[in-house]
Amino acid sequence: MYDEEEQPPEHGPLAGFTVGVTAARRADELGALLERRGAAVLHAPALRIVPLADDSELLAATKEIIGQAPDIAVATTAIGFRGWVEAADGWGLGEDLLARLREVRILARGPKVKGAIRAAGLTEEWSPASESLAEVLDRLLEEGVDGLRIAVQLHGEPLPGFVESLRAGGAEVVGVPVYRWLPPEDLGPVDRLIDGCVARTLDAVTFTSAPAAASLLSRAEERGLLDDLLAALGHDVLSACVGPVTALPLQARGIDTVQPERFRLGPLVQLLCRELPARARALPVAGHRVEIRGHAVLVDGALKPVPPAGMSLLRALSRRPGWVVSRAELLRALPGAGRDEHAVETAMARLRSALGAPKLIQTVVKRGYRLALDPAAESKYDADG
Repeated sequence: MYDEEEQPPEHGPLAGFTVGVTAARRADELGALLERRGAAVLHAPALRIVPLADDSELLAATKEIIGQAPDIAVATTAIGFRGWVEAADGWGLGEDLLARLREVRILARGPKVKGAIRAAGLTEEWSPASESLAEVLDRLLEEGVDGLRIAVQLHGEPLPGFVESLRAGGAEVVGVPVYRWLPPEDLGPVDRLIDGCVARTLDAVTFTSAPAAASLLSRAEERGLLDDLLAALGHDVLSACVGPVTALPLQARGIDTVQPERFRLGPLVQLLCRELPARARALPVAGHRVEIRGHAVLVDGALKPVPPAGMSLLRALSRRPGWVVSRAELLRALPGAGRDEHAVETAMARLRSALGAPKLIQTVVKRGYRLALDPAAESKYDADG
């Protein structure tokens, strides 16, 4: 154990974990939040956004709204609403669009959208405190939409049931596709993220849009790795989504996801700071507390980076703590080690050196290696076994 003069170095709650970021937009912000809390970040944008000024569908919808005013406009995202106004300005239609929207009842999904609406010189009629699009839909249906023309600002993500429910209620819906998602031009980072998930070198993957989740699954299917990816996300790699809509493509494949209560990047990172350490294996070994994370180990709270081969050995030993694991079995756990059991001895020596406490792992002559589980804990694991 360390004494008061040998406190472990400061490290963030995500130290020792590797997190994948699939976002195309605000990826740098999310990556910085994760790195400040100690995580290693693999950035792999699963999508790219069609520039607004190049999007003929948005231009057509803008002209349609200017030509015939809707009764109601629903604004769903601040960046989308601002982008729509900026694109209209670029086409020389900005003043015409704003003049038309001044005649319209505008509903905003939340406070950020309200800010964008007011910055454009417009005023919203109503916005839910919950920031929930479902609450907007409930209000519209309660008031009755039969015969009304409703413009809905889409934002690259599916709005499950929203447009369909309005149409079922008798409304004419004009979709305003503010930006559209396409696959990334460079698939290399996405492929590396998929490979990392399958190899379990990632501890979590973050998703901030449903299309990103769908795109990742689609790319894995193209490569013949969908089943492997689903197995990894289903058991070993945490899927963290910014909100329930984002989680839908994963949940449709049977993947459990975690989501923050508030659908923002900050709460998403805070959620990971709770979830990943809670999932780490902590064991009392040779008088020390050993917590096994993705690419590092905490020994009595001190962070010890460990090479990938060493982490593979340690995970194999921790699956049966206190029990002897043979060299042959440990060799199978080493990635690409071949048939030479000497590779186990080399990797084990490096692991012990990285941990800084050689007695954590005992050599059992002619049999293999074992974690030196403390006696009280050992009887517990014997009973469990």
